[in-house]
Amino acid sequence: MPAPTRDPDPAPAPEPDPAPGLAPELDRAKLLAARYKAAENRPYLASALYALTVVPSHRVRTMAVDRHWRCYVAPSFVETTDVEELAGVWIHEAAHLLRDHHGRADRLPAADQRDHLRVNLAQDCEINDDLISDGLRLPEGRVEPRLFGLPEGRLFEEYLPGIPPTDHHLDCGSGAHGVPAPWDLGPAGGADGVTGLGPVEAEALRRQTAQAVRAHARQRSRGTVPAGWRRWAEEVLEPTVDWRKALTGAVREAAAWAAGAVDYTYRRPSRRTPALGGRVVLPTLRRPLPRVAIVVDTSGSMGEDDLAAALAEVSGVLREVGIGGNRVAVLACDADVHAVARVTAVDQVELAGGGGTDMTVGIRAALAAPEPPRIVVVLTDGYTPWPAEPVSCRLVAALIGDGAPEPPAWVETVRITPRS
Repeated sequence: MPAPTRDPDPAPAPEPDPAPGLAPELDRAKLLAARYKAAENRPYLASALYALTVVPSHRVRTMAVDRHWRCYVAPSFVETTDVEELAGVWIHEAAHLLRDHHGRADRLPAADQRDHLRVNLAQDCEINDDLISDGLRLPEGRVEPRLFGLPEGRLFEEYLPGIPPTDHHLDCGSGAHGVPAPWDLGPAGGADGVTGLGPVEAEALRRQTAQAVRAHARQRSRGTVPAGWRRWAEEVLEPTVDWRKALTGAVREAAAWAAGAVDYTYRRPSRRTPALGGRVVLPTLRRPLPRVAIVVDTSGSMGEDDLAAALAEVSGVLREVGIGGNRVAVLACDADVHAVARVTAVDQVELAGGGGTDMTVGIRAALAAPEPPRIVVVLTDGYTPWPAEPVSCRLVAALIGDGAPEPPAWVETVRITPRS
């Protein structure tokens, strides 16, 4: 897509489609010739390219897609753009959908979602560096990471913080940034009934395309498929588990399990007590918030950056589920427990360094507290002894490092990938 242009005022709302005869008709032969050229040169993308349904629209400035694999095309853009560049734009728009940009945009923080055109810029940076390195021609003024002083080969979520706010007319549609555009036909396809693809069909098409990319790379030399597409295909076919999501899920599940351990109390009598005429006082059930201990491996082999990321993730989850303050204790431990404190950031933990590593000492110290925890989370590189048998609480091990050895089978385990 063309690069953003600075304007003194925000982009005006698109005008309605003009009456027939007042604007150029779509040159379908030229547009479809460009799609044929794109599919012929990149056959592994052919299924995705031909799955796109063409919808002429004078509201869109160039080409844009929606979530349902409909491609909105401006007749004037087709008229003024040559076939080779149109072929590049076809692949660009298909890439938004293949990479599930709208689905990923839906998972961004609310503040970023509101600035959807800036999100679109970051997404174009993710796509265009791959397309340009593949030798594709795109219209003049294309968006590239280098325009913002950013490195190539990153995901749009990584580019987004480096994209400054800007007024521009760039809009690849709801199939990119996820926000409905004025030209969208909606799920029903409008009056023409152009329904497009549903989520299940779209996911099947992504997998089919990923398999085609992998097969093409294996049948020929790897250099015939750009590295960006190969990485995308491998992620689709063999997805890497996001350790943050896995750790979040484990801590949430443990908190829900611990909070489910109800008990009876007479401090608040049961509401059924009056029905018994006051002769018997029934207790009510209470669901106390669990206490949590975080045992932090502070031996010399631990990387501070990865440790900080993991501790911040655990602390954030505990705050979200309402567990904080004096209900969370952090124990700094190598071969001995060096500190027990209420901390929420790794810079508040004094890294011991040197010495051996024994997380069993930290786990025992946590359980020996006057009010023992219901959940213990251990942040460690895994090179440590573990208790010989299951302990009296939920134990979650967050293993930092690719080669971290496995703990006992009864320990819930999440592997944390170090930053590269």
